[in-house]
Amino acid sequence: MGKIRIEQIEEYSRNHPEEVLLVKAKNGEEELQIMVYKGISSNLSGATSFDLDTPIIPTGAEIISVDRLKSPYNPHNPEYIGKDVDPAYLLKLL
Repeated sequence: MGKIRIEQIEEYSRNHPEEVLLVKAKNGEEELQIMVYKGISSNLSGATSFDLDTPIIPTGAEIISVDRLKSPYNPHNPEYIGKDVDPAYLLKLL
């Protein structure tokens, strides 16, 4: 299977609104953390563009892993469904 795209993870998220996804990605030396809920992504490690056509993860960045959490997300008491899940595994659940 080729490189996993954030759009595929967003599709999974739309189909599973009971989950919040924390995506870990790497763009060169920079580590990125993206939260995805109901198909909407937000950059936790930097600015999120107001322009929805601007990719949340830059071209060339690689998605490393995904944490699956129960919704609603409580950062003080997160309920993990799975930690460091291989992104390709999520696509099998689509």
